Amino acid sequence: MAATQQEINYIAGRKKYARPQGVVFTEEYNETASGLLVPAGFEVNSAQADNLETFLILSDHNRSGIDISPNRIETRERMVNGRMRSYHIDDKKMIKVSWQNLPSRSYLTSPEFAIADTFDGETQTAFIGKSSLYNTIEEYTVDGGAGGADIKEWYDQHVGSFYVLLAYDNSASLQNTSGANASKYAKLGQYTEALEMFISDFSFNVDKRGATTHDLWSVSISLEEA
Repeated sequence: MAATQQEINYIAGRKKYARPQGVVFTEEYNETASGLLVPAGFEVNSAQADNLETFLILSDHNRSGIDISPNRIETRERMVNGRMRSYHIDDKKMIKVSWQNLPSRSYLTSPEFAIADTFDGETQTAFIGKSSLYNTIEEYTVDGGAGGADIKEWYDQHVGSFYVLLAYDNSASLQNTSGANASKYAKLGQYTEALEMFISDFSFNVDKRGATTHDLWSVSISLEEA
């Protein structure tokens, strides 16, 4: 489906820096005619997220490198003349990512992410923020991305496949159909690849228990393309 302007505004307003966080988990995603990928539905911890499609923006807070490795599916057989022959089936990707000292939650209280809200007496539909708590809520992750408990909850609720959006310098996907090199630079500030994946491994350690508000976790997750 084509991405709506509301979805485009949301993901543009949600990022803290010039480029979005590196990884998003989403049940569905949409794409614009120019190739902009945006998650569909509502972000986890939105007031509207109950029983609807959701997505989870993972934090870059103390994150390791995003380890992306190909898995070549093929059958190799040596012929009678001694040469090896390969029957190539497909290439699939595997992803590993981990965090150290990741806060167990992103905010002191529920951010109730809003698509539209009223600030200074005006409704600002293009601004995406933390509802009426925007000016006062305490943030624990540097970019407002998911804490450890949010990642664990996503793991618990998703035994099947979902989509992973990645933001990295992927020149092949950044190239537009006309072959204009300028598109490689114009699209660096967006998600450049979408993969349908399963979680193949997940673990976490509670490294430090906080007094009342949050703990610090080590989290590791591995994903395999469907």
